[in-house]
Amino acid sequence: MNKTYVNWSSGKDAALAYYLLKQNPKYQVSKLLTTVNKDLQRISMHGLQEALLDAQAESMGISLQKIYLPQQTSMQVYNTKMLEATKALRLENFSHAAFGDIFLEDLKKYREEQLKNVSLKAVFPLWKQDTSVVMRQFLKLGFKAITVCVNAKVLDKSFVGREVNETFLNDLPKTVDPCGENGEFHTFVYDGPIFKHPIPFKIGEKVLKSYSPSKNDDDDCFTNDTKSWDTEFWYCDLLPK
Repeated sequence: MNKTYVNWSSGKDAALAYYLLKQNPKYQVSKLLTTVNKDLQRISMHGLQEALLDAQAESMGISLQKIYLPQQTSMQVYNTKMLEATKALRLENFSHAAFGDIFLEDLKKYREEQLKNVSLKAVFPLWKQDTSVVMRQFLKLGFKAITVCVNAKVLDKSFVGREVNETFLNDLPKTVDPCGENGEFHTFVYDGPIFKHPIPFKIGEKVLKSYSPSKNDDDDCFTNDTKSWDTEFWYCDLLPK
């Protein structure tokens, strides 16, 4: 068995990747790894409160390792922090790192190159699958998720804080990927076959946040396309019960 950790976002793709790996006897999934904004105590990309991340790991019955990043994080700082963490994981005899990526070639290449530096192998259980099929598999398995962040350029306020189900998928504009693989939306998974019990929460406020990219692309965290910036996002705050 290959000792494996999952790069955990708290969302649907990571949850489905985790589920599939648990069914595969080649992998021993022993830990989740998540980056957290140390100033806001929230998951870096999704804006989810750290307490709900902790609740997920508890319900999954798995160890959770957090990498704390400052609110303003350069690419250099991010890479340094990740290198420190992956070196330590290698010393714990982890050999594989799993991701929920589906079709972003540049991101896959970046992950593989970074992991190669510490002799870790990347695993992509969902790679090149049809995203419509992935979403329907996710729902058929009994997973439940809610959107916590949407890109305001492609989705309006009505799509944030919304249950991910068949109606949600049918309401998405045709230009939006069913899995939000281009960053159109991010989710929080609160129930499903990987949990011992659902994660209790309540809906908080919805806010529009705007961001200004750095003038120097090299100073910003990795993005799918450093020349094309999306700067406005709707967030829905989920409150632990």
